[in-house]
Amino acid sequence: MPARQLILWLGSISLLGCFHQPVNQTSTLRIKGSDTMLVLMENLAQGYMMSHPNMSIYIEGGGTASGINALIEGDINICAASRLLLPEESRRVSQKYESVGFLSRIAKDALSIYVHPDNPIKDFSLKQLKMIFSGQIKNWREIGGQDREIVVLIRPPNSGTYQYFKEHILQEQSYYSNALTIPTTQRIVDEVLQNIAAVGYGGIAYGPEIIHCQVNGISPSPDNVRFDLYPISRYLYLYTLRKPQNLEKEFIDWIMSTDGQKIVQETGYIPIWSVE
Repeated sequence: MPARQLILWLGSISLLGCFHQPVNQTSTLRIKGSDTMLVLMENLAQGYMMSHPNMSIYIEGGGTASGINALIEGDINICAASRLLLPEESRRVSQKYESVGFLSRIAKDALSIYVHPDNPIKDFSLKQLKMIFSGQIKNWREIGGQDREIVVLIRPPNSGTYQYFKEHILQEQSYYSNALTIPTTQRIVDEVLQNIAAVGYGGIAYGPEIIHCQVNGISPSPDNVRFDLYPISRYLYLYTLRKPQNLEKEFIDWIMSTDGQKIVQETGYIPIWSVE
């Protein structure tokens, strides 16, 4: 399934619809990267352009790795990433730009474990997750569930969530060879809803209709994520090749404002600071 792309424009509004600003009268930002962050970036871009009518922001998913590559190639202004740069990616940035790049933390996320609402297993230990996603546990009855073969759903290798899960849960062990690779977080949610035997992972903002399981007895609630009590909490980032300036800086500064962080919260992620 190709990555969704959103071209967001804000023009004058009338009863007949929206009129696009001519391209030569707008300022443009191009952002690409994490599918986990796709809906968040769409919402932030829409919110920003409501108060900046001469801005045009292009948002594209495709995975953190593809976003980092596009940033290095100079095709975009900002990369949305759900993980830190890998050593090889940092080396490429340094060699090409004599810079280590610049990251901005814009939100926190729980890497949630998804199961079907009718699955009786709603709490996993970190050890169980490692054994399930590496293929050492293959049937739900092995951890107190029904006698069903576990259907393991994972993201593709270009996903920052795939890399994060492999590093922090599998501890660099290989994923289960029979795991099904699903291109987007939303597709994982859809698959879990259709299959009581499935288990997958993704961002906390997706799938309100499925179960976001406890891990080590701790739920992925906003407070548990904000204070790092939930075991698989992480930051979401925006990367630029150098310290943000001009349009990049104005947009990122707005994201960190009360207005921007309220959109982070409304989307289902955890603001960097409380906006209650």
